[in-house]
Amino acid sequence: MYGSISIEDAGRAAETEAKPDWLGELRRCVGDEKVDVGFKSRMEHSSDRIPFGRFRRRSGFLTGSLPSAIVEVDSIDDIQKVMSFAQEQNVPIIPYGLGSGVLGGTVPFNGEIILDLSHMNRGVAIDEENFVAVVDAGVCGAELEKALNARKMTCGHYPQSLSMSTIGGWAACRGSGQASSRYGSIENMVVGLKVVLPNGRLLNVRHSPRRSVGPSIIEMFLGSEGTLGVIVEVTMRIWRLPQHTCGQVVKFRTLKEGIAAIKQLMQAELRPTLARLYDQPESIVWEGESLPNDTCAVILMLEFAGDEKVAQAEFEVALAICGENQGVVTASSALNRWKEKRYQSHSDEFVKGGGFYDTIEIAAPWSVQSDMYDEIRREVSKRHGAIANVTAHWSHAYSDGACMYMTVKIQKIDDATGLKVHAEIWDTAMRICSEMGGTISHHHGIGYFRGNWLAKELNEGFAILHGLKDFIDPANVLNPGKLGLTQES
Repeated sequence: MYGSISIEDAGRAAETEAKPDWLGELRRCVGDEKVDVGFKSRMEHSSDRIPFGRFRRRSGFLTGSLPSAIVEVDSIDDIQKVMSFAQEQNVPIIPYGLGSGVLGGTVPFNGEIILDLSHMNRGVAIDEENFVAVVDAGVCGAELEKALNARKMTCGHYPQSLSMSTIGGWAACRGSGQASSRYGSIENMVVGLKVVLPNGRLLNVRHSPRRSVGPSIIEMFLGSEGTLGVIVEVTMRIWRLPQHTCGQVVKFRTLKEGIAAIKQLMQAELRPTLARLYDQPESIVWEGESLPNDTCAVILMLEFAGDEKVAQAEFEVALAICGENQGVVTASSALNRWKEKRYQSHSDEFVKGGGFYDTIEIAAPWSVQSDMYDEIRREVSKRHGAIANVTAHWSHAYSDGACMYMTVKIQKIDDATGLKVHAEIWDTAMRICSEMGGTISHHHGIGYFRGNWLAKELNEGFAILHGLKDFIDPANVLNPGKLGLTQES
């Protein structure tokens, strides 16, 4: 059962267990120094940052099980050898970057080999004429941004996990960064891709600004979460660092007015670097003071960047739109605090103290945003209001809708109760989102934890996804059981 193996029992078993029959062949395949079967390394690679796993580890349990071995690859040739080996030996493989995922996408369940890609990090080739960067999949996001900044450029992709996630992970999980309303999400940035397929062959989709050569092969692998191939190289669009930045905090009396302002702003074809709207509980956290219910109840952090004249003009139009929706310009202290903490985890202290903390990001059309927020909070409060609460902010906006990013907090309580409430809140959010026409994931992906809800959303598309998996990976050696696909596939 998920999370039922104690770390203590796993440690004892690791001391006496027989080594896999195929271990010697694996060592010969890639080199003895690249294969690690030590308990410490297997423990470190036995989970990502899925909150459920953090809760279980806090209580002395594994998230799933221990992997059989860790292979630290540092070349495409290594990965091709490992994939060919996996096919011959029928051993499942899980691609692993830096383990920043939050939905169990790299959790082993059946003695899989972890393919550690973090050493695939030597290549960042910046092409300033064509404004692209060719990047090894294991390069950390912060290192890519540092290399680009040195050339007065940026990748435009700033997830909260920037310093602990890889470019390959961004692509594999179809991620979105904090400035997505200006630069787009990862699918708008990736213009070339190299992928090692389950049969060990290398797929190379070379850079092109756009194609019309049938369905997008790149899109097949963006969001595939390591189930269809191992992403080994990514070609991304890049941008100049902005000359000018202008930002402001705007207060609104009601959440509906704030949502209406962002909707109007995006439909006016503006491109904010930031348009972060917080509900009242989260606004109070960032403001550091109570916001009276009868005046301004929520805050919007607004920022524009780019050429000074263009950015300033867009900023002024945005402020006018906010004014039309009863927004009031206020001090920028909350925006400045957010910038200081934008890449920090906000959950560690709460979880260490015994609480249960999680985030759920969904997306929906503007027409249902307010009602969806109210319905989810109403049902959670009705069932679990004594020990749990849900708050939200909106941080990725489009002309047709937005992402609602919910934070779930359950007070310190015994595991049996806490985990049950946690599961019920997830089920509530997924069900209401689906019923009201939203999507169950905006940018965190599916992993293992969201798998049960995917078939309903994709309807006939889920059978197509299954068929694609069966065709590309008939032996089901790549990350079995993830992306809503069964272990047997």
